Amino acid sequence: MVTNPKELIVIGRAEVLSFPEIGIHDVHARIDTGAQTSAIWVSSAQIVNGRLEVVLLGKGHAGYTGNKIIFEDYSRAMVASSNGQAEARFKVKILVKLAGKKIRATFTLADRSTQVYPVLVGRNILRGKFVVDVKQGTSLREIEKTRSAKLQALLAESGE
Repeated sequence: MVTNPKELIVIGRAEVLSFPEIGIHDVHARIDTGAQTSAIWVSSAQIVNGRLEVVLLGKGHAGYTGNKIIFEDYSRAMVASSNGQAEARFKVKILVKLAGKKIRATFTLADRSTQVYPVLVGRNILRGKFVVDVKQGTSLREIEKTRSAKLQALLAESGE
C-alpha cells in the first residue's frame, strides 16, 4: 500500500477508461468511493461448456461491439446495490487502464443500462493508487442533468 499521498494519482468523480485486452476503449466510468467492488455493464452473460460468455455494454452505447468475450476463470457473488437490493452477479478479472495506470481488477457484471455510466469504479481499484477530487474528472453533465430531470418528473407524477 502506498503511504505517501504524493504518490497517489488524483482522479475526478467520473473518468474515461479502457479495457485494452478486450478492445474496449474510451468508456466513461463513475468513480464511487462507497462501492467496494467495481462493476461493468453486461448485456448478456451465460455459461457455455463451463466457460462464461459475455457481451459487454449494450446496443445503445458507442463502444458496443456485440462480440462475445470468453472468461475461463469467473465466480459468482451476492452484491448489495446502493438501493439495498441483493443480487447474484458474475465476477471476472479484467485489465483496466485508468489515468495512465494499468490494473488487473475484479469487476462484477451488472445490468447498468439505466445508469448514466456503464462502468463503476470502486475501492478495489482506488485503494492505494488514487485519490478522488470530486471537482475534477470527465463527467457526462448533460446526460446526468437529463436523467435527474426525468427522475424528478416521475416523482412529480407519483404525487410525492
